[in-house]
Amino acid sequence: MFEPITAPSNASITPRAPWPALTRAMSYRGPERRSGAALMARLMALALDEIDYGMLMIGEDGHVMHVNHAARMELEGQHPLMLDGRVLRARDLRDQTALVDALQGASRRGLRRLLSLGDGEHRAGVSVVPLPLLPGEASSAATLLVLGKSQVCGALSVQGFARAHKLSPGEEQVLIALCDGASPSDIAQANGVAISTVRTQIANIRAKTGSDSIRSLIHQVAVLPPLVGTLRQSSVDHRAAFGDMGALFGVLAGVHN
Repeated sequence: MFEPITAPSNASITPRAPWPALTRAMSYRGPERRSGAALMARLMALALDEIDYGMLMIGEDGHVMHVNHAARMELEGQHPLMLDGRVLRARDLRDQTALVDALQGASRRGLRRLLSLGDGEHRAGVSVVPLPLLPGEASSAATLLVLGKSQVCGALSVQGFARAHKLSPGEEQVLIALCDGASPSDIAQANGVAISTVRTQIANIRAKTGSDSIRSLIHQVAVLPPLVGTLRQSSVDHRAAFGDMGALFGVLAGVHN
């Protein structure tokens, strides 16, 4: 079972804003300030949904405060982690022990950790990063979990790259297969064509993209910025997420609305 993470009793401090400018900006506590924090929470949540790394924010009590779009997609699949209501759990008992230990270390002692969870083709890396109120603090207001990517690059980013370099539809499919780790012979067999055809397509892709090798081509794709689809979860779920993000902004600003 996932044990709720609580801050040690001696870690209680009076919250202060991390930056003087933020302190001044947040000094007014009227309705305009509250609506401004809500808008910032909404924009931040929308921005996180455009990142192709799965990201979760865990509060001091161990409950999930926010999950971005990429994380929701990962956790609904075969990822070693899953959501049980508002609690993050591991599917395997050994991974659960490692997860709880990492979350407690981040929340109570400010420790960063990289976990390797799951087995075989479902193995996944997860970074655990404390988010303290102030630099140098041992305890944290929340903990950020970043899920490792399950593919070199998202499909939309690859499609955008292909169109930017005027690749043909066939060349685009070859590029996607290469990024998925397929060899030229694998691609030829999967598509029922001669390997010479695939090699010609690869040569065309390299020429159009200015890549001197398949490795450099895949590197170009791997470092592309994310381009995520527009389909998102329901507005009801988003409102709940924005509320939690707004609560965190309030803590960071030293304001309790």
